[in-house]
Amino acid sequence: PLVVHEPLEFADVVSRALDRAERRAGDVRFNATLAPWTLVGDATALERAVLNLLDNAAKWSPPGGTVRVQMRPLDPWSVVLEVADAGPGIAKQDLPRVFDRFYRATSARSVPGSGLGLSIVRQVAVRHGGAVWATRAPEGGALLVLRLPGQAATPAVSAPRSP
Repeated sequence: PLVVHEPLEFADVVSRALDRAERRAGDVRFNATLAPWTLVGDATALERAVLNLLDNAAKWSPPGGTVRVQMRPLDPWSVVLEVADAGPGIAKQDLPRVFDRFYRATSARSVPGSGLGLSIVRQVAVRHGGAVWATRAPEGGALLVLRLPGQAATPAVSAPRSP
């Protein structure tokens, strides 16, 4: 498949992924704060990576839970997208390995999935000059962070997403 790297508005990519995730998340809600951010990349791959993060958070959220999705500039040349859930979290020994291909934490073995979703997120992040990591969320569950290069877009390009 042809990979097209073109200037894109990352908030729009995240917004499309949120629309898709919300349709399949059941009673889990997404509380999203987006920021205008321009980068050169593959919109399809980025949307797939963001959707994997959102689906993962929804899967681990308690019934009726809320997933926090926050996009914010880290500095003038990089943005972070944080996806936090209020689920059981990721065991300390599993944190460094959740992005490995086919890795499934012991606690995840009874939950549907192939162990590929988060490895795809890492592949896409690295291909775009970014990184991804996992830690504990203030909400008590998992916090997955995707960092990407680029620059703040002019606010006229994109408005914040309304819930």
